[in-house]
This record gives sequence, structure tokens and C-alpha cells, in this order.
Amino acid sequence: MSHPVMPEPDAGTLARRGEIVAAMRRIVPDGTIDGAVGMKPYESDGLTAYRTVPLVVVLPETVEQVAAVLAWCHAHDVKVVPRGAGTSLSGGALPLADGVLMSMMRFNRVKRVDFENRVAVVEPGVTNLGITRAVEHEGFYYAPDPSSQIACSIGGNVAENSGGVHCLKYGLTTNNVLGVEMVLMTGEVLRIGGAHLDAPGYDLLALIVGSEGLLGVVTEVTVRILRAPETARAVLVAFDSAEAAGLTVADVIAAGIIPGGMEMMDKPAINAAEDFVRVGYPRDAEALLIVELDGPPVEVDHLLARVEAIARGRGATDCRVSTSDAERMAFWAGRKAAFPAVGRISPDYYCMDGTIPRRELPTVLARMRELSVKHGLRVANVFHAGDGNLHPLILYDANAPGELEAAEALGADILRLCVEVGGVLTGEHGVGIEKRDLMPAMFTETDLAHQIRVKCAFDEKHLLNPGKVFPELHRCAELGRMHVSGGRLPFPDIPRF
Repeated sequence: MSHPVMPEPDAGTLARRGEIVAAMRRIVPDGTIDGAVGMKPYESDGLTAYRTVPLVVVLPETVEQVAAVLAWCHAHDVKVVPRGAGTSLSGGALPLADGVLMSMMRFNRVKRVDFENRVAVVEPGVTNLGITRAVEHEGFYYAPDPSSQIACSIGGNVAENSGGVHCLKYGLTTNNVLGVEMVLMTGEVLRIGGAHLDAPGYDLLALIVGSEGLLGVVTEVTVRILRAPETARAVLVAFDSAEAAGLTVADVIAAGIIPGGMEMMDKPAINAAEDFVRVGYPRDAEALLIVELDGPPVEVDHLLARVEAIARGRGATDCRVSTSDAERMAFWAGRKAAFPAVGRISPDYYCMDGTIPRRELPTVLARMRELSVKHGLRVANVFHAGDGNLHPLILYDANAPGELEAAEALGADILRLCVEVGGVLTGEHGVGIEKRDLMPAMFTETDLAHQIRVKCAFDEKHLLNPGKVFPELHRCAELGRMHVSGGRLPFPDIPRF
């Protein structure tokens, strides 16, 4: 996987910059930014290795403004990149030099909460944690909890189908979103789903969640809220090998136990997190599992005993069960802080995201160690182990010649390994630009053509977030002309976008 190549900026669009900026100012008078300094914060998302200054930034605050911006850009063939909080780790919100960047962070209201029917209607700029804060006084919460939940927006969660440490039992974003209001590139406003259990007809909502800003701009989200569990306790389990921890994960699920969360960290991640938050993680452990059970107290006690027995049977060197909610939250504090903590032990790191069958965890961990040696870079591992979602953190120094390229190559090998063992390229971060050129490793020419046809049905001109997800950009009339043989694209030395 080489450095992603984005489409060449359109010279005609760049020449019309003054006209485009003036149009945006007419539509969004107090929310248009066109100065170099003002646009600087928008040049990158969480994948900070790649940066582009946008043509212009707009911050609409009404559905009418969103629709007017999109309709104008559609009529004048101007590209648009939607952006939430900018925490994407796959480059999904990377701007285009010839495109309008549309930030949705002014859409930040909780519009309605219906506790009786257990739903909340929110705007896309509301933070993930903000939903829980709005309902917790009545004993409710919003289940998906990305590690960036204090900052990431619900609109971005919808775009990337975000997960989190408690998604093993309660599902990803797609399992907790009931409906959206969305504006198409033409300016047409759609409502799909709503505050009901199931919608008639095709399941378009499942198509939209995880569509990475390619199909429309979400302006409202209806989410499911859950009653907080009666009891939640966590057990911290240490192992002297990562393979033993991986086998324990498979054993717990095979025993019919579905924890609220089951996370795994290896030794470099354990020590980085402990240095950062000091919650008492065992520094000598090669791997650490955090397993949380929730429900009625008698059920939680019973399942904790079973999990501990399974772990002891796999050679666990230590098991520590939380005795208070504060201690349980401390266990999670280290895991939630793992990504920033690793930033203390390396000038830069590249956070990958792939998913594998749980049974392959020991094999993949061993192979990843070999790949780490091959590329000469360290890797700290943090997993949503219960659902096989890996987050290898590749440590490198961007100022050292060749290290970014080595990190990209190691990341590509890890993702190919995920596919090889029966997994997929991503679990929750999305494809964006990061995994775009690896899509043919997982999908055939026919698969990709059908996916692009869906894109064409919503955005025939390919003006919404172009250059992302698909390894080769087609005009809708050209579908079927690309030939892929043996998983290899023709003329692989030609840059693709």
C-alpha cells in the first residue's frame, strides 16, 4: 500500500474559486471560511499523515442551507466533502483542493428524547457521549462508545458505522440507528426510517450507515437509547502470552457468554496505558484482557466466575475483579486512553483497523510479530477482541526517511493477512483513502462495480467525497470496462484514485 494518490484538482474549478466562494457566502453568510489560516484546521482528519487545504469551508446550520449548498454545487459541478468532528482514522474527511468542505458541527442539538419509546432524535454534530449525557438522568444511555466518544460526532459515527468497547453485546452504530434525514447531492431531502422498530420496503438505512459520505449528507439521526444495566462488573485478566489471551477470547464466546465488552492489549500497549493513567495494569503481563459482564447481580456473579475459570484454564497469571463502579471505570480508563498513551512512546503511530474470525487471533498475532520484524517497526496491539476487531498501532517516526512508507507497507500486509484468514479490511474505521487501494484484495471486479452502481444511484456525477473507498473512479456510464485478473489491476504502476 503506497501513499494514496488523490484525483488531480480540476483546473477549471480552481479558476472559478472566487465565484464558488461568493456563492457559498450568499447561501451561508456567517459560516463560510476561505482564508488560509481559517481553513488550516480542516486540512486533515484523524489520519494526520495526509493533508490537503480545501477550496473553501462552509458551516451550515439549517437543512435548507445544506440543501442549497449541495444543489448549487451539483448544478455547477463542484465537489463536496462532508465532515463531522474530523476524528476519522481512515482519511474519510480528507478535503479536496478543488472541493467544498462542508462541516456539520453547527448541527449540535438534541431535538427530542422519547424515554417511553426509547429513542432520541439528534442532529449530526452532537457528540457520541453527548447523547448519553442527555439521557443518563433518566437511567438511559447510548450503547456504541468509540474511544473518541467525547469528541466524535454522531453524524461521523453514521458515516463510518463506528463501534466501541461495548459493541460486542449491544452492536455497532448500524444496530442502534433507527432513522436518518439525509440531503442528496441534488439538494433533495430524504427521510429514511424513523422512531419505529422496522421500516417497510428495502432496508436503505443499512446502506446509508457506513456509506462514508458517498451517498448524501445526514442532517438528523434517530437513535435507540437503552436502559442502563442493573449491574456491571469487569475482570482484568493477565497472561504470559498473547496467544493464550486470544484462545481465552474464543473460549468465552464458545461457552455462550456474550460480555458487554471484551478488550485485549499487548505488553507495549499495557505499559503505555499504565504510564498514562496509572490504574494498576500488570506491567509484566504479555497480554491483558478486560472482560465486562452486565445484567442482574446474580447473573453477573455467575458469569464472572465462569469467565475466570475459563481464563485460569488457559493459564491466566492473574485475575482481578472490580469491586466498585469506580474500579470498573478505572479498568476501562486505560483501554480508552490507549491510543493517546502510545503517542508518548513514539513520535508518530499509524492506527490500523481490520477484523478477523476470533479463532484466528493466535495465528494472526504470531504472523504480525513476523511482519513487524520484516518491516523493522514496532507494533502495539489493542483489540476489540470479542468481535475480532484489531487495532494494531504501528510506531514510526515521520521525520526518519522511509519510515512512513514502511509503516504503510506493514499496515497493508496486516490488512491482507486479515483478508487471508477470512476477515475483512475494516471493522469500524471505514475504508476512506487509507484502505481504498486494497479493496481489490477483498472484492472482485464485479463486487466493486455493483458497489459503484449504488453510488451512481445516489450521486451520478460522483461529486460527494470522490477519491474515497473505490480504487478507481468511474463515470457511471463506464461501469464494466475495468478488468481485474487474479486480484491484480491492469497497469499497477499507474496511480489510481
